[in-house]
Amino acid sequence: MFAVLKTGGKQYKVQAGDLLRVELLAAEAGDKVQFNEILMVGGDKPQLGTPLVAGAAVQAEVIDNIKADKVITFHKRRRKHSSQRTRGHRQQLTLLRVTDVLATGADKSGVKEAVGTAIARRAAHGTKGEAAVAAKPAAKKAAPKAEAKAAPKAEAAVMEADDLKVITGLGPAAEKKLNEAGVTTFAQLAAIDPEAFEAVKVKAEWVAQAQDLAK
Repeated sequence: MFAVLKTGGKQYKVQAGDLLRVELLAAEAGDKVQFNEILMVGGDKPQLGTPLVAGAAVQAEVIDNIKADKVITFHKRRRKHSSQRTRGHRQQLTLLRVTDVLATGADKSGVKEAVGTAIARRAAHGTKGEAAVAAKPAAKKAAPKAEAKAAPKAEAAVMEADDLKVITGLGPAAEKKLNEAGVTTFAQLAAIDPEAFEAVKVKAEWVAQAQDLAK
């Protein structure tokens, strides 16, 4: 029996006894891990996942965390002071030996799931973040009444703002400058005197169109 598993953004066809090199997992040498993202199980009764095969898994034993062969990259910028740079990189991998291919019963096996180090770090930080939020004093959670009342007013002001770009000839840049000057509605723009308004250059036709739209 063989299976096609997915880990680290790659797919591998494996069977019991195979040696496998995958992207670094959050596991140590001697640990037993289980891959639950199985795309296909082959054998007497092949199963194709949609996209995964329910209940299927591949179990493996971690042999060691290793590094791949060094890859050297060379960059040269001929037109930037003839700069050149050489870098080497060795990808971190986990070496595994596949011990079993399960067609069913993966959720009852009791073997920990094989996860990448990035996922493990995100999960750890998420847990710490929730714990930190829970540990905050109750006094800090309660906001002053004045701030609580001010927030809805600010949201309401944003909700009532008109789309000034509807006016012919008034683009996003002009709208931004008008908003910074406190002009966010057609009514406010209609009340502007183009000759006396100094914050932004306002055209007379903009004011005329705003007067029609504000009605």
